Amino acid sequence: MLLGQKPCKECEPAQVNHFVMRTSSYMGLFIKPLLKPLDFFTRIILPPRSFSWFDIVGPRVLRILVFLRIGKFETKPNKSDSDRTRCFWEEATRRGIEMVMYRCGPVKDLFIAKYGKRTICFDGLPRPAGPEATSLYWMDNKPLMRTHFGKAGIPIAEGAHAFFEKRAKEIFHSLTKPVIVKPYSGSRSRHTTIHLETEDEFLKAFRSAKVLSPLALVEEELEGFVHRGALIGGKLVAVMRREPPHVTSDGTHTVRELVDEENKRKMRHGATFHTIADGPEADMELARQKLSWSSVPKKGTLVTLNQKVSRGIGASTTDLTDEIHPENRKLLEKIGEVLADPLVGVDFIMNDVRIPWQSQKRAGVIECNSLPFIDLHHYPLFGKPRNVAGALWDIIFPDSATPYK
Repeated sequence: MLLGQKPCKECEPAQVNHFVMRTSSYMGLFIKPLLKPLDFFTRIILPPRSFSWFDIVGPRVLRILVFLRIGKFETKPNKSDSDRTRCFWEEATRRGIEMVMYRCGPVKDLFIAKYGKRTICFDGLPRPAGPEATSLYWMDNKPLMRTHFGKAGIPIAEGAHAFFEKRAKEIFHSLTKPVIVKPYSGSRSRHTTIHLETEDEFLKAFRSAKVLSPLALVEEELEGFVHRGALIGGKLVAVMRREPPHVTSDGTHTVRELVDEENKRKMRHGATFHTIADGPEADMELARQKLSWSSVPKKGTLVTLNQKVSRGIGASTTDLTDEIHPENRKLLEKIGEVLADPLVGVDFIMNDVRIPWQSQKRAGVIECNSLPFIDLHHYPLFGKPRNVAGALWDIIFPDSATPYK
């Protein structure tokens, strides 16, 4: 909900309200440290739990709200629900897991699921019962994640975070160019700028990142494609390459002709994938590559039409689960050990997952997500779908496990 705010091109295609996001970031920055001692003493005083109070209280509260006609239960996904909701709900139905979603106006993604004698309540995605991993307090905070991963020897981009422009400029001039700037928290590449070479470009990008958060992260730009690894129960179950809107030249047709042909692909005309967008951003990206719509690049040239990897502007995805090198698998599962959380989406950059990360230039992890979009693996544009929802339900309701592909 934009609440009167005009659409922002830096937030496209997933618009958010700047004030709400910025306020939330400030609250998280200052309130979480204050609550940390309380959490520490709670963990000492209370014994480890094999259950969740939310599972006990949540369903009762939601049923009372529905009884009072404050909201309603829905027993199957509808068209307004996300692909993430659809994929794990459909898998639950296939396994015989009874599930309902509570909806009250814009409030949704609160679920009650029952299998056998056990009932759980969750927000977004289900998680195993028991105490939360301590990494949930820093996993989505990029500066803190950098600190923890650096100590563990996990490759990350050189850089640091800054509140003031003076400090940001010091960081920028200390790094090897190009540089990337992004909000210290958030997702979907909102207000993130890459390919920064000059101070003027950098300061504009720094101010853009500060629109959403108090701190901005300034890093050397890693080299290659953005990839997503899904870790369920600490094990790597799927790997997806996320490609920006692009075409590959055949050495004969113009960029415009190649894009028009790619946009005829049937899967780009559904709810998940979209056609490659033109407009100012595409024009600028072509100019950065010294190309235009009428150019005929050399055969095999990968021509990008945007910097972002959102499917809403024409990005594509390719499953590479069967091709990942053992060293790269080991790296991702080491991240699972460090986080000690059963549900993680890891975003990392490298040129080729079939080559060990140690042999690649500027490869590394960029962020982790405690509420990942598992649907990326269910609905790839290219390659084999991966049933990540099935792997997740396997650890939530093990008795529901059935053979799946």
